[in-house]
Amino acid sequence: MSVENLKIKAAVIDEIKEKLEKAQSAVVIDYIGTTVEQANKMRKDLREAGVDYTVYKNTLMAKAVEGTKFEELKNVFNGPSALAISFDDATAPARVLSKSIKDFGKMEFKAGVVEGTYYDAKGIEAIATIPSRDELIAKFMGSIQSPVGKLVRTFQAIADAKAE
Repeated sequence: MSVENLKIKAAVIDEIKEKLEKAQSAVVIDYIGTTVEQANKMRKDLREAGVDYTVYKNTLMAKAVEGTKFEELKNVFNGPSALAISFDDATAPARVLSKSIKDFGKMEFKAGVVEGTYYDAKGIEAIATIPSRDELIAKFMGSIQSPVGKLVRTFQAIADAKAE
C-alpha cells in the first residue's frame, strides 16, 4: 500500500471523526437495491433536514468510531453501509430514512446512536416515529394556546355582560 493511499485513508477517517464529534446522532443503513433516482431523492430529503449522508468504506468507518460515543456501531459495518449524521435534530436521520424505506420498499436500518445511546434496527425504527423538535413545539404551543384563548373569551364575555 502506497504512502499516498495511507494518507487518503487517514484523511477520510479524520473527516468522519470530525463529523461525529459534532453529531447528535448517527444512523447506519443498508442502502442496497435503491435506484440512482431514489438515492438522489433520499439525499435531497436528508440534505433539506440538515442530515449529512455519506457512503464510506466499512473499514474506515470502523476505525473512525473507535474511542467515540459511536463505537458500538462498529459491529454493523458489514455489507453495504451508509452513514447519516445529524448535528441539530437528533431524530432527523431516522425519520427521513424511515420515510424513504417506506416509499421505496428497499433499504433497512442497521443501527444508530442517538444522543449517546445505542439502538439496534428496531430501536431506530421506533425513534423514527418521534416528531421533530419543531413539530413538538408547535403541538405544545397549540395545546397551551387553546385554554388561554378560552379564558380570554370568557373574560370578554363577562366584560360584555357588565357593559350592557
